[in-house]
Amino acid sequence: PIRSLKREMRNLSEECSLEPVTVSMAYVYFEKLVLQGKLNKQNRKLCAGACVLLAAKISSDLRKHEVKHLIDKLEERFRFNRRDLIGFEFTVLVALELALYLPENQVLPHYRRLTQQS
Repeated sequence: PIRSLKREMRNLSEECSLEPVTVSMAYVYFEKLVLQGKLNKQNRKLCAGACVLLAAKISSDLRKHEVKHLIDKLEERFRFNRRDLIGFEFTVLVALELALYLPENQVLPHYRRLTQQS
């Protein structure tokens, strides 16, 4: 289910020391994919992984080794192949119409929830 995937996204992000705002952005991307009907049993973990990766790349200045570490973690946690993830990252970008910069009102509700939980 979607809720448990989002929990995985959050836990993994915390392990990789990503900011709550990054996780919030990943959630928004993920929910947009859900609403577009892009998720299915086969691709939902790749969707979640690609959303985290894209959010991490756009919202923070990850160094090369940090990106690699994040990809390693995603691969391990969601049990997919990094090649599939990298390929899927583009698919997600297209589905999101390259709109990775999100209006604050989309990110804020998730951000508040995440920062209240911790």
